[in-house]
Amino acid sequence: MEFLDIPLFDDDFFKMMFRFILNFTFLTVIIRFVYYPSSKRKDYVFTYYLISLIVFFLCFTLKKYNLDIGMALGLFAIFGIIRYRTDPIDIKEMTYLFVVIGVSVINSLANKKMSYAEILAANALIIFILIIIERYWALKQEESKFIVYENIENIKPENYEILKSDLEHRTGLTINKVNIGKVDFLKDTAEVTIFYFKNN
Repeated sequence: MEFLDIPLFDDDFFKMMFRFILNFTFLTVIIRFVYYPSSKRKDYVFTYYLISLIVFFLCFTLKKYNLDIGMALGLFAIFGIIRYRTDPIDIKEMTYLFVVIGVSVINSLANKKMSYAEILAANALIIFILIIIERYWALKQEESKFIVYENIENIKPENYEILKSDLEHRTGLTINKVNIGKVDFLKDTAEVTIFYFKNN
């Protein structure tokens, strides 16, 4: 039965819903249980879910036009040039964006040449590798902060530990290194840069 030359229902509906549930399940594991615990970025959680779902339905809808490979490459090209000029995306967030897009493309474009066992294995391996890298192999990210310090007596080399302890007490950070820059004896201030590991 058709309405305005469009079928009201066909067998692909069940296939779409099954793959949607499969895709959403794996996305939830990646976004909610791998990415979010380490980043605490709720804004990106929203973005990843919406982009991945749109990509999934877009790919599944256009799949019937035999544009599988070209469309997949085109999607990666489009999202590969995304730039938020007012709020640049960190490398890690951009990587996860490619991951959720890739998972959605795999789950939506897989055809009869790829069994469900292979689809499940591909998704599981992606999640497994993400967990290993995120929780066990990822190196700590060192960040820096510029501070104008007024107690210039502590900038002497022999008072380095006192300087470091004072800065840790004031900032609440565990400092790895302190670099002393410009010193203004007229104002009794010094420009210092502290280095510390970012807490995930």
